[in-house]
Amino acid sequence: MQKSMILMGAAALGVLSGCEKAEAPAPTETTEVVDETMPPEGAEGEADPATAPHRFASWAGKWTGVEGMFVTITPGAPGQYKLEMQSDLDTKGSYDGTDSEHGIKFKRGAEELSLRRGSGDETGLKYLAGKKECLIVKDGEGYCRD
Repeated sequence: MQKSMILMGAAALGVLSGCEKAEAPAPTETTEVVDETMPPEGAEGEADPATAPHRFASWAGKWTGVEGMFVTITPGAPGQYKLEMQSDLDTKGSYDGTDSEHGIKFKRGAEELSLRRGSGDETGLKYLAGKKECLIVKDGEGYCRD
């Protein structure tokens, strides 16, 4: 029995020593994939929210006010929007808007106005009180998303 134990030990040692000399696999050729749709980091033209084609693109869609009032915002050319608006019971129209520092500015009649972010409480309208995602034109005129 002692002989078989010695032989098994020697065989195991031979197998283990053979493993040490195993060659590592040859390196494989790699190819770098470059996404040409995005400029490299630090390159000019990198997407910056302050200079994006539409600063307020997230505002696109319909916003609801009181008594059937609404504004629907549709992005157009870079920095421009089309506003479909029912601003009071008698005034429904389509207006051209442009990016401004704090919102979308537009002209309605002789008035230079701007849609800006706010809350339902800031609109001054009881029906919109408590709403969080709203756009305000002026005191008493605002539109919210539910």
